[in-house]
Amino acid sequence: MSKPILTNRGEFIDALAALSRGNVIVRLDDGSDACVLDGVRLMWSFPSLISYGLIAEFNNVEGFSGARYYRLTAAGHQFAHRALAAWRARPLLERLAIRLFG
Repeated sequence: MSKPILTNRGEFIDALAALSRGNVIVRLDDGSDACVLDGVRLMWSFPSLISYGLIAEFNNVEGFSGARYYRLTAAGHQFAHRALAAWRARPLLERLAIRLFG
C-alpha cells in the first residue's frame, strides 16, 4: 500500500503545531473520516499522520464513548519539531502561497 500524499500542506503544518502543543485529534467513529483537532475539523491530514506513524491512538478514559483519540508519537514529536522549524524558516510570501494553494 502506498503512503498518502499530503493534499494540504498548510493544514498539515497547523495540525503538527496543535499536536505538539499537546492537543489531541478526536475521531468520531471508524466509519467516518470526521476528525477534530483543537476545535477545527481536520479535512485532509489524518490519513498522512496515521500512515507515517506520527500519531497513535490512546485510551482517553475521560473521553466520549465511541470516540477515538490520537496524539503525537515520540517520532511524531521529533518530526513536528523539525517540520515546524523548517516552516518558520521559509519566507513569509512562500508560506502564504502554500496556504492559499495547498
